[in-house]
Order: sequence, then C-alpha cells, then structure tokens
Amino acid sequence: MNEVAILCVDDETVILESLQEQISRHFGEQFMYEAAESAEEALEILEELDEEGVKIVVIVSDWLMPGMRGDELLVKVHQQFGDITTIMLTGQADEEAIERAKREANLYCCVHKPWREEELLKIITTALESV
Repeated sequence: MNEVAILCVDDETVILESLQEQISRHFGEQFMYEAAESAEEALEILEELDEEGVKIVVIVSDWLMPGMRGDELLVKVHQQFGDITTIMLTGQADEEAIERAKREANLYCCVHKPWREEELLKIITTALESV
C-alpha cells in the first residue's frame, strides 16, 4: 500500500468518480486515491489517514457543496495540515471565495468546471513537483 494519497471532494457522485478515474489513470499506483462526498467526510478521511501515517499531498475540492463550501474546507485543511496542496474545482465560486482560499488556505489553483482533463492533470503534476 502506498503511503501517499490524493483526496477528491465533490457532492456530485458522477463528478467525483470522473475525477478519481482521470487522476488514477494518469498517476497509476504512485498514490492512494480517496474520495469524499462532503467537506465533513473529507475532514474525517484526513484524520483517519493521518492516524494511519498516510500523507495526503493534494486535495481537489469542489466549491459549492451542502454544509460547508470548498473554500471553508480548504481553510480548515490548511490550518490543520499546512503542507497539503489545495486545488479548488468550481463552476460557481465567486472571486471573493477564490481570493479567501488563496489568502487563508494557500490555494494552489482554481480550475473551472467543466475542466479539461489534460489541464487538471498538468496542474496536479506541477503541484506535486513543487512539494
């Protein structure tokens, strides 16, 4: 089992499955791949993996989700796990939310839906090179 993981967060199952499929097809067995359908579930997964000694290196999170928005999640993640690279995926985030995430969550990049697979994979690859 790999000790390094990428976490995808989106409340839409179809998008979550598509993200995971694209990312895992590109990176193969280099990483574990985790998925969460809410910000709350993502925080639980982060805690569990941290306890197991698995390092999350990248989080790709949707912005508009019920309960907690993606920018709020990424701020919490940054406060708790400062070295995780954060990428926000959105079709609806306003500039204020994006700026907040950049300022308070060290947002690496914001990708707009619908995303292009090669663009997203290049962003993740570049982010991983800078870790």
